[in-house]
Amino acid sequence: MFRKFVQQDPNGYALTELGSTRREFLMRGACLAGASALGGAYLPQAMAAGPLTLKATHGTGLCNCPFFLVKERNLAQGVALDFVTTPSNADIAALFGAGVVDVSVVPYTNFMTLYDAGAPIKIVAGSGVQGCVIVAQAGITSAAQLRGKTIGTFQADTLEMLPYDYLKKAGMSFADVKVRYFGTSPELAQAFIAGNVDAMCHIEPYATQALKARPGSVQLSNGVDVYGANYSDCVLAVRSKLLKENRDAVKALIKAMMVAQHQEELDRASAVKDTVGKYFKTSYDATLDAAAKQPAMVDQRSNQNFILQRAQNLKDLRYIKRLPGPDMFDWGPLNEVIKENNDVYGQLKLKSA
Repeated sequence: MFRKFVQQDPNGYALTELGSTRREFLMRGACLAGASALGGAYLPQAMAAGPLTLKATHGTGLCNCPFFLVKERNLAQGVALDFVTTPSNADIAALFGAGVVDVSVVPYTNFMTLYDAGAPIKIVAGSGVQGCVIVAQAGITSAAQLRGKTIGTFQADTLEMLPYDYLKKAGMSFADVKVRYFGTSPELAQAFIAGNVDAMCHIEPYATQALKARPGSVQLSNGVDVYGANYSDCVLAVRSKLLKENRDAVKALIKAMMVAQHQEELDRASAVKDTVGKYFKTSYDATLDAAAKQPAMVDQRSNQNFILQRAQNLKDLRYIKRLPGPDMFDWGPLNEVIKENNDVYGQLKLKSA
């Protein structure tokens, strides 16, 4: 599997392939943080015709569903999202760190690698919780039986943190297994279904799809047994420049995410119908089955300490050099949106308050 490195080019951004070692991952993060000094990609309102367009990247799991609904249902008043397609999961965070896009729904772990490298970005809200799942082939029913086996996952991802903590809880470590990194969500799912890895840690709805497609496969952990209910997976992050220069746009996006969460909670079938195929490369039935396993939760203020505690894992794995503090969060816009929209906030089933 190859990683991509975004190079600056006067005519755009070229993608070149590099090996997937941690050293190269870190070097890329540092370079991307430097590139982010170019400034944001959004078009100032005074120059725009109509809604303010924000360039964005997103992940592939159900934790992104409220973000997708914001775009598909035009829920953000005065703001339009322009999704930038990325060739691999690693590039989702990479383009955000490079300043190519303004906002991103991204695993909190990827965010911390960019933040550690100096990218001017902030977490302003959550997106989805839970939904990280370790599945194994037939005959493997415990952490101990993973010893010497191959586990598929993604680098510096929440999907790497769960097996790391799952094994740690069982008195084991990554030294006891073979970790194999993949590039995209469908690629990892297909590798497991084909029997090319012994186990994997994947996101919903791909975990459910794999369990349905691979005879005898089992779920070893859904994260709740390790972390507790409503643990964080993906967060909504923005560039500091956008937050400073167009706070109202950030607030409009957060409010729209809350509306999307409420709509998803009321009618998951409709939410899946509007997003499967285009965003989720799984069947409708598998996606609907998985939808409740990774619900939306925009107000994740209560998960701040959980996220910060996972930073030690990233440091142990040499993805970051310093442990971040609470300054990587800016809950100000979220607090304002909640205060100004008590009717919307009061309808949400999952929230911190």
